[in-house]
Amino acid sequence: MSIAKIDEHIFMIDVEAAGVRNFVASYVIKGEKVAIIETGPTSSVPNLVRGLTKLGVKSEDVLYIAVSHIHLDHGGGVGTLIKHFPKAKVIVHQRGAPHLANPETLWQQSKIALGKIAEIYEKPEPIPMERIVTAQDGMTINVGKDIVLRVMETLGHASHHLSYYEPSSNGIFTGDAAGIYISEMGVTVPTTPPPFRLEIALSSLDKLASLKPSVLYYTHFGKALNAMEKLGLYAKQLKLWADIAKKALDEGLDENLEAVSRRIVQSDDAIKKAEEYIKSHIVLRETVLKESVRGIIEFVKSFGAPA
Repeated sequence: MSIAKIDEHIFMIDVEAAGVRNFVASYVIKGEKVAIIETGPTSSVPNLVRGLTKLGVKSEDVLYIAVSHIHLDHGGGVGTLIKHFPKAKVIVHQRGAPHLANPETLWQQSKIALGKIAEIYEKPEPIPMERIVTAQDGMTINVGKDIVLRVMETLGHASHHLSYYEPSSNGIFTGDAAGIYISEMGVTVPTTPPPFRLEIALSSLDKLASLKPSVLYYTHFGKALNAMEKLGLYAKQLKLWADIAKKALDEGLDENLEAVSRRIVQSDDAIKKAEEYIKSHIVLRETVLKESVRGIIEFVKSFGAPA
Protein backbone atom coordinates (compact mmCIF):
# COMPACT_ATOMS: atom_id res chain seq x y z
CA MET A 1 0.00 0.00 0.00
CA SER A 2 1.32 3.44 -0.93
CA ILE A 3 -0.09 6.97 -0.77
CA ALA A 4 0.54 9.89 -3.12
CA LYS A 5 -0.72 13.47 -2.92
CA ILE A 6 -1.71 14.26 -6.50
CA ASP A 7 -3.48 17.60 -6.03
CA GLU A 8 -4.01 20.07 -3.22
CA HIS A 9 -6.97 18.10 -1.88
CA ILE A 10 -6.72 14.76 -3.73
CA PHE A 11 -4.78 11.73 -2.55
CA MET A 12 -4.29 8.39 -4.28
CA ILE A 13 -3.96 5.11 -2.41
CA ASP A 14 -2.57 2.11 -4.26
CA VAL A 15 -4.67 -0.65 -2.70
CA GLU A 16 -2.51 -3.36 -4.31
CA ALA A 17 -5.46 -5.44 -5.48
CA ALA A 18 -4.52 -9.07 -6.11
CA GLY A 19 -1.18 -8.20 -4.49
CA VAL A 20 -0.20 -6.14 -7.55
CA ARG A 21 1.16 -2.61 -7.33
CA ASN A 22 0.11 0.14 -9.75
CA PHE A 23 -3.08 -1.67 -10.68
CA VAL A 24 -6.04 -0.33 -8.64
CA ALA A 25 -6.17 3.20 -7.27
CA SER A 26 -8.58 4.52 -4.70
CA TYR A 27 -8.87 8.31 -4.60
CA VAL A 28 -9.51 10.37 -1.48
CA ILE A 29 -10.98 13.86 -1.87
CA LYS A 30 -10.59 15.95 1.28
CA GLY A 31 -12.65 19.07 1.95
CA GLU A 32 -14.33 19.74 5.25
CA LYS A 33 -15.40 16.13 4.91
CA VAL A 34 -14.18 13.26 2.72
CA ALA A 35 -15.28 11.42 -0.39
CA ILE A 36 -13.64 8.19 -1.56
CA ILE A 37 -13.75 7.19 -5.21
CA GLU A 38 -13.32 3.45 -5.91
CA THR A 39 -12.60 0.85 -3.26
CA GLY A 40 -10.97 -1.95 -5.17
CA PRO A 41 -12.06 -5.51 -4.35
CA THR A 42 -12.92 -6.90 -0.93
CA SER A 43 -9.45 -8.39 -0.47
CA SER A 44 -7.77 -4.97 -0.77
CA VAL A 45 -9.97 -3.15 1.77
CA PRO A 46 -7.47 -3.68 4.64
CA ASN A 47 -4.85 -1.85 2.58
CA LEU A 48 -7.29 0.94 1.82
CA VAL A 49 -8.25 1.31 5.49
CA ARG A 50 -4.57 1.52 6.47
CA GLY A 51 -4.06 4.21 3.86
CA LEU A 52 -7.04 6.21 5.09
CA THR A 53 -5.76 5.96 8.65
CA LYS A 54 -2.35 7.28 7.58
CA LEU A 55 -4.13 10.21 5.91
CA GLY A 56 -5.82 11.01 9.21
CA VAL A 57 -9.30 10.17 7.94
CA LYS A 58 -11.62 9.52 10.88
CA SER A 59 -14.64 7.27 10.83
CA GLU A 60 -17.06 10.21 10.99
CA ASP A 61 -15.27 12.17 8.23
CA VAL A 62 -16.35 10.11 5.23
CA LEU A 63 -19.65 11.27 3.71
CA TYR A 64 -19.49 9.45 0.38
CA ILE A 65 -17.97 6.34 -1.12
CA ALA A 66 -18.42 6.61 -4.89
CA VAL A 67 -17.84 3.77 -7.32
CA SER A 68 -17.59 4.04 -11.08
CA HIS A 69 -19.34 0.69 -11.51
CA ILE A 70 -19.90 -2.55 -9.65
CA HIS A 71 -17.22 -4.78 -11.22
CA LEU A 72 -15.25 -6.36 -8.39
CA ASP A 73 -12.00 -4.51 -9.04
CA HIS A 74 -13.77 -1.15 -8.70
CA GLY A 75 -16.60 -1.54 -6.20
CA GLY A 76 -16.31 -5.06 -4.86
CA GLY A 77 -15.00 -3.85 -1.52
CA VAL A 78 -17.56 -1.15 -0.82
CA GLY A 79 -19.76 -3.37 1.38
CA THR A 80 -16.78 -4.16 3.59
CA LEU A 81 -15.39 -0.62 3.62
CA ILE A 82 -18.64 1.08 4.58
CA LYS A 83 -18.67 -0.73 7.92
CA HIS A 84 -15.78 1.53 8.94
CA PHE A 85 -17.65 4.74 8.12
CA PRO A 86 -21.10 4.96 9.72
CA LYS A 87 -22.07 8.29 8.09
CA ALA A 88 -21.04 7.35 4.56
CA LYS A 89 -23.45 6.90 1.67
CA VAL A 90 -22.54 4.85 -1.41
CA ILE A 91 -22.88 6.56 -4.79
CA VAL A 92 -23.61 4.17 -7.66
CA HIS A 93 -25.53 4.04 -10.93
CA GLN A 94 -29.18 3.05 -10.50
CA ARG A 95 -28.60 -0.16 -12.49
CA GLY A 96 -25.80 -1.15 -10.14
CA ALA A 97 -27.60 -0.44 -6.87
CA PRO A 98 -29.55 -3.73 -6.61
CA HIS A 99 -26.32 -5.69 -7.07
CA LEU A 100 -24.66 -3.85 -4.21
CA ALA A 101 -27.62 -4.51 -1.94
CA ASN A 102 -27.68 -8.19 -2.92
CA PRO A 103 -24.37 -9.15 -4.57
CA GLU A 104 -24.94 -12.90 -4.93
CA THR A 105 -25.72 -12.79 -8.67
CA LEU A 106 -22.80 -10.41 -9.23
CA TRP A 107 -20.53 -12.82 -7.39
CA GLN A 108 -21.66 -15.87 -9.34
CA GLN A 109 -21.30 -14.06 -12.67
CA SER A 110 -17.88 -12.74 -11.66
CA LYS A 111 -16.66 -16.25 -10.87
CA ILE A 112 -17.74 -17.38 -14.34
CA ALA A 113 -16.13 -14.40 -16.09
CA LEU A 114 -12.97 -14.08 -14.00
CA GLY A 115 -12.31 -17.59 -12.69
CA LYS A 116 -9.52 -17.67 -10.12
CA ILE A 117 -9.17 -13.88 -10.22
CA ALA A 118 -12.62 -13.56 -8.63
CA GLU A 119 -11.46 -15.76 -5.76
CA ILE A 120 -8.41 -13.52 -5.31
CA TYR A 121 -10.67 -10.46 -5.22
CA GLU A 122 -13.00 -12.22 -2.71
CA LYS A 123 -16.75 -12.13 -2.39
CA PRO A 124 -18.46 -8.72 -2.04
CA GLU A 125 -20.54 -8.00 1.05
CA PRO A 126 -24.07 -6.55 0.83
CA ILE A 127 -24.91 -2.92 1.58
CA PRO A 128 -28.19 -1.82 3.23
CA MET A 129 -30.35 -0.09 0.61
CA GLU A 130 -30.82 2.92 2.87
CA ARG A 131 -27.11 3.64 2.56
CA ILE A 132 -27.15 3.63 -1.23
CA VAL A 133 -27.67 6.78 -3.32
CA THR A 134 -28.55 6.11 -6.95
CA ALA A 135 -26.73 8.77 -8.91
CA GLN A 136 -28.17 10.79 -11.76
CA ASP A 137 -26.17 12.39 -14.56
CA GLY A 138 -25.20 15.91 -13.49
CA MET A 139 -25.70 15.31 -9.79
CA THR A 140 -23.12 17.00 -7.55
CA ILE A 141 -21.39 15.72 -4.44
CA ASN A 142 -20.18 18.39 -2.03
CA VAL A 143 -17.53 17.77 0.64
CA GLY A 144 -17.07 21.41 1.66
CA LYS A 145 -14.39 24.05 1.04
CA ASP A 146 -15.89 24.54 -2.45
CA ILE A 147 -14.85 21.03 -3.43
CA VAL A 148 -17.46 19.19 -5.45
CA LEU A 149 -17.71 16.19 -7.73
CA ARG A 150 -20.07 16.12 -10.69
CA VAL A 151 -21.51 12.76 -11.67
CA MET A 152 -21.25 11.84 -15.35
CA GLU A 153 -23.04 8.84 -16.83
CA THR A 154 -20.43 7.22 -19.09
CA LEU A 155 -21.79 3.93 -20.37
CA GLY A 156 -20.22 1.49 -22.81
CA HIS A 157 -17.72 -0.45 -20.74
CA ALA A 158 -20.72 -1.34 -18.60
CA SER A 159 -24.39 -0.37 -18.61
CA HIS A 160 -24.00 1.05 -15.11
CA HIS A 161 -20.85 3.15 -15.44
CA LEU A 162 -20.21 6.58 -13.93
CA SER A 163 -17.28 8.97 -14.08
CA TYR A 164 -16.71 11.92 -11.76
CA TYR A 165 -15.59 15.43 -12.77
CA GLU A 166 -13.66 17.51 -10.23
CA PRO A 167 -13.71 21.18 -11.36
CA SER A 168 -10.94 22.66 -9.21
CA SER A 169 -8.31 20.37 -10.77
CA ASN A 170 -10.20 20.16 -14.08
CA GLY A 171 -9.82 16.42 -13.73
CA ILE A 172 -11.99 13.38 -14.34
CA PHE A 173 -12.03 10.13 -12.38
CA THR A 174 -12.63 7.89 -15.36
CA GLY A 175 -13.24 4.43 -13.90
CA ASP A 176 -12.94 2.26 -17.02
CA ALA A 177 -14.53 4.73 -19.46
CA ALA A 178 -11.13 5.82 -20.81
CA GLY A 179 -9.37 2.45 -20.68
CA ILE A 180 -6.46 1.19 -18.61
CA TYR A 181 -3.42 3.45 -18.34
CA ILE A 182 -0.12 1.65 -17.91
CA SER A 183 1.83 4.54 -16.48
CA GLU A 184 5.18 2.74 -16.58
CA MET A 185 4.98 2.75 -20.37
CA GLY A 186 2.73 5.71 -20.99
CA VAL A 187 0.20 3.68 -22.97
CA THR A 188 -3.51 3.03 -22.72
CA VAL A 189 -5.04 -0.37 -23.38
CA PRO A 190 -8.72 -1.18 -23.92
CA THR A 191 -10.97 -2.73 -21.34
CA THR A 192 -13.94 -3.95 -23.35
CA PRO A 193 -15.39 -7.11 -21.78
CA PRO A 194 -18.73 -8.42 -23.02
CA PRO A 195 -21.37 -7.06 -23.26
CA PHE A 196 -19.34 -4.08 -24.51
CA ARG A 197 -21.11 -1.37 -26.53
CA LEU A 198 -18.62 0.46 -28.74
CA GLU A 199 -20.88 3.20 -30.06
CA ILE A 200 -21.99 4.07 -26.52
CA ALA A 201 -18.40 4.01 -25.26
CA LEU A 202 -17.36 6.42 -28.03
CA SER A 203 -20.23 8.74 -27.14
CA SER A 204 -19.07 8.65 -23.50
CA LEU A 205 -15.55 9.60 -24.56
CA ASP A 206 -16.99 12.56 -26.48
CA LYS A 207 -18.88 13.53 -23.34
CA LEU A 208 -15.69 13.45 -21.26
CA ALA A 209 -13.81 15.42 -23.91
CA SER A 210 -16.54 18.09 -24.01
CA LEU A 211 -15.32 19.25 -20.59
CA LYS A 212 -11.80 19.78 -21.98
CA PRO A 213 -10.17 18.19 -18.92
CA SER A 214 -6.53 18.76 -18.09
CA VAL A 215 -5.99 15.54 -16.18
CA LEU A 216 -7.44 12.04 -15.98
CA TYR A 217 -7.47 10.01 -12.79
CA TYR A 218 -7.50 6.38 -13.86
CA THR A 219 -8.58 3.62 -11.52
CA HIS A 220 -6.11 1.51 -13.51
CA PHE A 221 -3.85 3.40 -12.83
CA GLY A 222 -2.99 6.85 -11.62
CA LYS A 223 -2.91 10.49 -12.65
CA ALA A 224 -2.23 11.30 -16.29
CA LEU A 225 -1.79 14.67 -17.98
CA ASN A 226 -2.57 15.53 -21.62
CA ALA A 227 -6.11 14.37 -20.99
CA MET A 228 -7.61 15.47 -24.30
CA GLU A 229 -4.92 13.69 -26.29
CA LYS A 230 -5.43 10.49 -24.31
CA LEU A 231 -9.20 10.53 -24.79
CA GLY A 232 -8.78 11.02 -28.55
CA LEU A 233 -6.18 8.28 -28.87
CA TYR A 234 -8.35 5.86 -26.92
CA ALA A 235 -11.31 6.45 -29.24
CA LYS A 236 -9.07 5.71 -32.24
CA GLN A 237 -7.77 2.59 -30.51
CA LEU A 238 -11.26 1.22 -29.93
CA LYS A 239 -12.14 1.80 -33.58
CA LEU A 240 -8.94 0.04 -34.64
CA TRP A 241 -9.84 -3.01 -32.54
CA ALA A 242 -13.31 -3.08 -34.08
CA ASP A 243 -11.84 -2.92 -37.60
CA ILE A 244 -9.51 -5.81 -36.80
CA ALA A 245 -12.40 -7.83 -35.37
CA LYS A 246 -14.53 -7.12 -38.45
CA LYS A 247 -11.82 -8.40 -40.81
CA ALA A 248 -11.34 -11.47 -38.64
CA LEU A 249 -15.08 -12.17 -38.70
CA ASP A 250 -15.14 -11.78 -42.48
CA GLU A 251 -12.43 -14.46 -42.64
CA GLY A 252 -14.28 -16.79 -40.28
CA LEU A 253 -11.88 -16.34 -37.38
CA ASP A 254 -14.47 -15.25 -34.83
CA GLU A 255 -13.99 -18.38 -32.71
CA ASN A 256 -10.19 -18.08 -32.78
CA LEU A 257 -9.61 -15.62 -29.97
CA GLU A 258 -5.87 -16.15 -30.01
CA ALA A 259 -5.61 -15.32 -33.71
CA VAL A 260 -7.56 -12.09 -33.28
CA SER A 261 -5.43 -11.17 -30.27
CA ARG A 262 -2.27 -11.69 -32.33
CA ARG A 263 -3.59 -9.36 -35.02
CA ILE A 264 -4.33 -6.72 -32.41
CA VAL A 265 -0.83 -6.99 -30.96
CA GLN A 266 0.64 -6.63 -34.45
CA SER A 267 -1.54 -3.63 -35.37
CA ASP A 268 -1.90 -1.65 -32.14
CA ASP A 269 1.38 0.06 -31.20
CA ALA A 270 0.30 0.56 -27.59
CA ILE A 271 -0.49 -3.13 -27.13
CA LYS A 272 2.70 -4.13 -28.89
CA LYS A 273 4.71 -1.92 -26.54
CA ALA A 274 2.98 -3.31 -23.46
CA GLU A 275 2.67 -6.94 -24.61
CA GLU A 276 5.22 -8.44 -22.23
CA TYR A 277 3.93 -6.36 -19.34
CA ILE A 278 0.38 -7.55 -20.02
CA LYS A 279 1.40 -11.19 -20.36
CA SER A 280 3.26 -11.12 -17.04
CA HIS A 281 0.39 -9.43 -15.17
CA ILE A 282 -1.84 -11.77 -13.14
CA VAL A 283 -5.02 -9.92 -14.14
CA LEU A 284 -4.30 -8.13 -17.43
CA ARG A 285 -3.14 -11.29 -19.19
CA GLU A 286 -6.63 -12.70 -18.67
CA THR A 287 -8.66 -9.56 -19.24
CA VAL A 288 -6.95 -7.55 -22.00
CA LEU A 289 -6.03 -10.17 -24.59
CA LYS A 290 -8.93 -12.49 -23.79
CA GLU A 291 -12.08 -10.90 -22.34
CA SER A 292 -11.56 -7.49 -23.93
CA VAL A 293 -10.94 -9.04 -27.34
CA ARG A 294 -14.00 -11.23 -26.85
CA GLY A 295 -16.06 -8.14 -26.05
CA ILE A 296 -15.03 -6.39 -29.26
CA ILE A 297 -15.72 -9.51 -31.33
CA GLU A 298 -19.19 -9.96 -29.83
CA PHE A 299 -20.00 -6.30 -30.41
CA VAL A 300 -18.99 -6.44 -34.08
CA LYS A 301 -20.94 -9.67 -34.53
CA SER A 302 -24.08 -7.99 -33.26
CA PHE A 303 -23.71 -4.42 -34.50
CA GLY A 304 -20.87 -4.24 -37.04
CA ALA A 305 -17.84 -1.97 -37.01
CA PRO A 306 -18.24 1.84 -36.97
CA ALA A 307 -17.93 3.63 -40.28
